Amino acid sequence: MRRLLALPLAGVLCTLVACGLGPGEVQEGNGARLSITRDFGQRELGGAELEAITERDSAMSLLRKSADVDTEYGGRFVQAIDGLEGGGSGGNLDWFFWVNGAEGVTGAAEQQLAPGDVVQWDYRDWQATMSIPAIVGAYPEPFAHGLGGDRLPIRVECGDPDGAACDEVKGSLEDAGALAPGAALGAGGGKELLRVIVGPWSELQELRAAEALAEGPRASGVFARPAPTGIELLDRHGESSTTLGAGSGLIAATVPAGLAPTWFVTGVDEAGVEAAAGALDAETLRDAFAVAIEAGGQVTRLPVAPSPDRP
Repeated sequence: MRRLLALPLAGVLCTLVACGLGPGEVQEGNGARLSITRDFGQRELGGAELEAITERDSAMSLLRKSADVDTEYGGRFVQAIDGLEGGGSGGNLDWFFWVNGAEGVTGAAEQQLAPGDVVQWDYRDWQATMSIPAIVGAYPEPFAHGLGGDRLPIRVECGDPDGAACDEVKGSLEDAGALAPGAALGAGGGKELLRVIVGPWSELQELRAAEALAEGPRASGVFARPAPTGIELLDRHGESSTTLGAGSGLIAATVPAGLAPTWFVTGVDEAGVEAAAGALDAETLRDAFAVAIEAGGQVTRLPVAPSPDRP
């Protein structure tokens, strides 16, 4: 049952043709980046940078170019990468993948790549949630190159359009070549619009797009529960680890029903929002699922990693 549940997310390989094993025509533009991680992006296991990709390259073929891959169920399920097998001692560890921060919802062999794409394969515990629809670790994707080869319009919605945090977020996107007009909170969205919502959680919590974020990982895929008075950080089991107070911030992404991936740069207060905005850069976010920023500036990747005395 474990593997059958995971098939839509981590399943791979349909036929040799679908996998794009032939050379194909080289696509113009940037190549692609592969990251292989474990434990929600907490540990890097491998990766590669390709200068160019072909029209037949997929999330699976990119992985096979850089790692040894074992499959099961007729080649439809990734069982192991470089010898690290799914299952684990509790039977709840498996491989999942994301492209430009968006969860793979088809087989990896069917997930064709476009120039500039960032692919992340992660070996993680799925007890708390099977689905993590969006992560922040490919930043500045999906804003720089879009999703599925299509660049999508971007909008930055700010509680304080003239505030420092709003300017910081817009500037970070512009530096990545992603121009994003501003709008007021609650302007609405759709499946073809990438949104970055910036502001204290007290102002964001009533937005429809933010509803799942307050409900925890099973609803949003984010291992945190923001509230007006604090940000509760969760461990890999979805259990409370600690709560950050005044001056703390959060960068997270999810996919609200009927909408495209939506990012949140939020905090307990304006200072927390500014701290989160200051952490919106590729180096800080690389391979992360979501990050919390403490009042002193320390960045914690989520879910909170287990302490030495707790598995």
